[in-house]
Amino acid sequence: MSRAKGKKVLVFGGAGMIGSAISRLLVKDGAEVTIVDAMLPMYGGNLFNIEAIKDEVIFIKGDIRDNDLVRRVVKGVDIIFNLAAQVSYVDSSSHPHLDLDINCGGHLNILEACRYLNRDAVLVFSSSRFVYGSIEYNPVDESHPFNCLSIYGIHKLACEKYHQFYSMAYGLRSIVFRIANPYGPGQQMKHEKYGIANWFIRKAMDGEVLTIYGDGIQKRDYIFVDDLAEAMVLASLTNDSKHDVFNIGRGVGVTFKEMVRFIADMTGSKVSYVEWPKDRYFVETGDYITDISHLCSKIDWEPKVELREGIRITLEYYRKYKEHYW
Repeated sequence: MSRAKGKKVLVFGGAGMIGSAISRLLVKDGAEVTIVDAMLPMYGGNLFNIEAIKDEVIFIKGDIRDNDLVRRVVKGVDIIFNLAAQVSYVDSSSHPHLDLDINCGGHLNILEACRYLNRDAVLVFSSSRFVYGSIEYNPVDESHPFNCLSIYGIHKLACEKYHQFYSMAYGLRSIVFRIANPYGPGQQMKHEKYGIANWFIRKAMDGEVLTIYGDGIQKRDYIFVDDLAEAMVLASLTNDSKHDVFNIGRGVGVTFKEMVRFIADMTGSKVSYVEWPKDRYFVETGDYITDISHLCSKIDWEPKVELREGIRITLEYYRKYKEHYW
């Protein structure tokens, strides 16, 4: 990724798990990185995530809903990672206006700022598999119908369309990543509302029973954060399309109970099964496996970390740095 050397990069949400992994990659390769993160207490921002690079980046505590701040920081940068978000699909239903405010309004601020002040920047937006909702076939490619089952998915899809529109209407370059189930070191561990693999790791480390809703045979595609960050950085540097959309995961389906069993085997935890809570079963999408062929055809990338190894690495990380995340 030597193309990053000397690039000026802005990472909104850069103190979170994905944003900090991206920032570390870019710093290692010689980019000039500015991180903007609102550090909202229920979300992923954690200054320990950027401790190792704190003297090599500019950190600004700020919110993408602050239009004046956004207009100030987008000037003169080459690449913008739009990662800031309300990240709980559960909370999106109970607090839809907040989800709209952050996940749509905040990103419109970024797009409008670029429209007027920096049309040359490459924008990378972190969307979600939740835009697909109820799954009709696997593996899921980018042409799969949109059957959103949550306000979160609806707003992510709306924001994708914003990026597409600004690309067509104003010539902005944008890349959208529909992310499967990310996990790994650096994710917030305070609640269960996102990052299910990491949450089960916390429960196991706290000596709790690992509770599975239903029979646990639904398949998910889990992608390790370093693999995800590498793909997003590579695409920002090498993909020349005016606008592109990529599904990203490992391209491998693992049953939920198998994922939980990996954690249980490594921690000696017990596993139990209960009925689905009504508020969760409604948004259950069915099996989800990512078709990553479009992404792999555009950039020189393939996922490296399989799930069992990724869980081992993540457990090792939190055992070492637990005090910074609990």
